[in-house]
Amino acid sequence: MTKRRTFLKQLAVVGVGSKALLSSGSIKAAVESADASRVKDWPQMSYKVLGRTGFNASRLVYGCGAALSRKRADRTLNQAFDHGVNVYDVGTSRYYGDAQKNLADFASGHKDDVFLITKDFVDLDRDDDPSAEETKQAADQWIARLDKCLTELKVEHVDAYYIMGANNPNLIDREEFYNAFLSAKEAGKVSFFGFSSHDRAEQLLLKASDTGWYDLAMIAITPGGWYDWESKDLLKNTPDLKGLQPVLKKARDAGIGLVGMKAARILASRWFGGREQAKMFDNLYSEELMKMNLSTFQRSYGYVLAHGVDVINADIQSFDILEENYVAAASVSRLA
Repeated sequence: MTKRRTFLKQLAVVGVGSKALLSSGSIKAAVESADASRVKDWPQMSYKVLGRTGFNASRLVYGCGAALSRKRADRTLNQAFDHGVNVYDVGTSRYYGDAQKNLADFASGHKDDVFLITKDFVDLDRDDDPSAEETKQAADQWIARLDKCLTELKVEHVDAYYIMGANNPNLIDREEFYNAFLSAKEAGKVSFFGFSSHDRAEQLLLKASDTGWYDLAMIAITPGGWYDWESKDLLKNTPDLKGLQPVLKKARDAGIGLVGMKAARILASRWFGGREQAKMFDNLYSEELMKMNLSTFQRSYGYVLAHGVDVINADIQSFDILEENYVAAASVSRLA
C-alpha cells in the first residue's frame, strides 16, 4: 500500500512538474511547482509549549545537523517554515561539518520567527569524574565554542545551547556548566540550557530534573523504550515507552521540555531485513492507530509524540522525508 501510494504521488508530481517545465523552461520552477502540488494537501501543524521556555513549538523539529553537513537545503527549509515548522536544531562543525554555515542564511533571515538550537561537546569521556578545576576548564571550553557557532550561523543569539552527547552522569549536575551557561545568557548569547544524549538517557534525565537548571533535554527514545547508540537497537531491558512515563513526568514537572530523537532509527535499519522486522513496535499500537493511513515510520514518530515527548527531532535530508515526518507530527492529535 505504501509503495503504491508513493508511486501514484510521484506520477502526479511528474505531471505537474512537466507542465511547469514546458511553460517556463526552468527546472527550478518545475521543482517548486511539483512541491506546491504536494504541500497543498498537508494537514495543519500541531504545537505544544516547550517546557518552561514558554515557546509554542511545532511538534516537528527540523534536524539540520547531518542533513546540512555537506550542502544547503534552502528549498526544503523554506517549505518547512512556510507550513509552520518553527524549531530548528543544528550543532558544532566539529561533528556536523558545514551544517551551521549552510543554515546561516535561513537562520539569520528568520531569527525572530523560529526557535534556534545549537550544541557542542564537552571534552571529557563518558566515565570521567574530574576535579572541580578540570570541570571548570571543560565548561569554559564548551561555552567558548558557542561563539564559533554564532559566527557560523550569522546570528548574535541562539534560543538554546546544549551539552551535546552529555552521556556522563557525573557531569550533568556540576555547577561549573550551569555557571558557564549563565555567563553566556547574561551576555545575551543564549536563552535556554539543555543537553542531548543517545546514551544513559534515563540517568541523565533524572539527575537533570533534580538540579532545576535545565530547560530542554533531547533524548533517544522509541515506542519500545530507550534507544541504545552503541548497539543501534533498544537498550537492553528497557521498559517500553508507557513504562517510562514516571521518568518523563519527573522531567516535565521540573520544567524540562522533552525533545525526542531516533524514534524510528531502528526501523530504518530493520527495513532491509524484511517487512516483519520493521513491524517491531506494531504490538504497542492501538487498533485505531494501525488503521490510519500512515507508514511504519510515521506511526513511530506519532506514537512517541502522543506518549511522552513534547516535540520530535527528525534528520530531514530530503523533501520526501520532510513530508513524511511533517504529516506524522501534524497528525499527533489523532494518535493519543
